[in-house]
Amino acid sequence: MTDAPATREAPWPVALLSNKLKEYLDRLGTVWVEGELTQWGVSGGNVYGKLKDLEADATISITMWSSVRARLSEQFKQGDHVVALVKPNWWVKGGSLSMQVYDLKHVGLGDLLERLERLRVQLAAEGLFDAARKKRLPFLPGVVGLVTGRDSDAEQDVLRNARLRWPSVEFRIAYAAVQGDRTAVEVVSAIRRLDADPEVEVIIVARGGGDFQNLLGFSDERVVRAAAAASTPIVSAIGHEADRPLLDEVADLRASTPTDAAKRVVPDVAEELMRVEQARARLGMRLASMLTREIDRIGHLRARPALADPGWMIDRRAEDLTRWVARGTELMERSIERQSSRVGELRGHLRALSPQATLDRGYAIVQRDHDGVLTHPGQAPAGTPLRITLAKGRLGAVSTGRATGDEAVGTAE
Repeated sequence: MTDAPATREAPWPVALLSNKLKEYLDRLGTVWVEGELTQWGVSGGNVYGKLKDLEADATISITMWSSVRARLSEQFKQGDHVVALVKPNWWVKGGSLSMQVYDLKHVGLGDLLERLERLRVQLAAEGLFDAARKKRLPFLPGVVGLVTGRDSDAEQDVLRNARLRWPSVEFRIAYAAVQGDRTAVEVVSAIRRLDADPEVEVIIVARGGGDFQNLLGFSDERVVRAAAAASTPIVSAIGHEADRPLLDEVADLRASTPTDAAKRVVPDVAEELMRVEQARARLGMRLASMLTREIDRIGHLRARPALADPGWMIDRRAEDLTRWVARGTELMERSIERQSSRVGELRGHLRALSPQATLDRGYAIVQRDHDGVLTHPGQAPAGTPLRITLAKGRLGAVSTGRATGDEAVGTAE
């Protein structure tokens, strides 16, 4: 062994590299790993097999000596879900790596239930199980998506019962493994493929009954999240009434069996036709009752005096109108009479105060041609032209000056 780095001029021998690998791997010590036994063969008391990851595509070879196998209290076979205490073992001579098994146990039901419960709590905290996020199923889907195992009883149950209820229903089927390590990957792929189809209106994920471990794939976190992310309503029909995989919690509808899923998704044509007939009969009865009631009401209205002889309303209004017209005429005549009397009185007062009344009594109004009324003889010296206004007409005159006694003061022209 040497710590000198390998170069082109001074390469390591193969044995040196192999020993260094063994030395490095031996330092890793033992570790517990979980997986599925995909190969389990016994030769000379020793066991040679393979352990596969439950989710990823990864497999390791395992070796168990007969002395370790003799201490085990359980029997194992291919397909078992186990946890193993292993230590890397590098075979220097052959240049191969295997995992030496020092202990091996089945994953107990209690362990699985505990893990599922932790996942259930986590997903519930994220809101994936909330009723508010669940979508309503269409009343009559034209195309139904179905995720199930190929040639399975669940497939036949869904198709038969759905077509008995609605013969024209159409299905798009996406086959997937319904148990084993491929279940989660294939079911997720099938859900996504059907969800991407714009014609699919609802998706049923169906599987027949089985034991708890056979249904574990439908509690896989990837399946649950794929169902939650789907825009198409999901119906979970996994197992029987007592089976409750996590897919049931996130699905928009849980059906107790595949048969129940078909009945919940597709309506019964006979029942729907009967409901239509019942609704039509109820509508006819209600309409007939409404018409009878309205006819009776109109008959009662027509029998009332106001509608039996409507002329009386016109006669009454005509009498009222005649009375009000006569009353208006009387009031108008009284008003005109009062106002005529008032006009006569005002006319008398006006005439009494009018200069014309004075002139009618023989008086005259003397004015200079371009001046006001004369009130004094001194205002018209001799030779002053005068204008005399009588009751009927005017005279011209010339003043002769002041006169005494009854002598005229002017001569008329």
